[in-house]
Amino acid sequence: MGSSTAIFWPVIVQVALIHLVYFLLFSRRQAAVKAGRVRLSQLRDNVTEPEETRFLRNNLTNQFELPVLFIAGCIALYATGNAGPVAVALAWLFVASRLVHAFIHLTRHHHMRYRVPAFIAGYALNGLLWLWLAVNLAIV
Repeated sequence: MGSSTAIFWPVIVQVALIHLVYFLLFSRRQAAVKAGRVRLSQLRDNVTEPEETRFLRNNLTNQFELPVLFIAGCIALYATGNAGPVAVALAWLFVASRLVHAFIHLTRHHHMRYRVPAFIAGYALNGLLWLWLAVNLAIV
């Protein structure tokens, strides 16, 4: 089948999303502290962190859950020579689902009605990516 370095472009976009969330969290925390709405000590944990920055922190936590499995899967697909067109398409679809999920979360539209389908789509696509790897490894 052959491996394509194209599998790394969706990974790069996912990593860029993680950096964006870090930037937004740092910027909003800094602004809240400067404006006196938040004490620095409140930012130590999720329990005392105010809502205006907690949703960003929660989103950042989300970026180190399912996306970690995605990144590992992409590396495994490439390393085993299975990063062909199907794998690349699944990777792009996964990243699209994560972008939608993050947009909903970061714009504070916390309606589970919208976030849950985006999460389920990403979860399913990640599962398919790993299934694709397993099937291809079993065939070889």
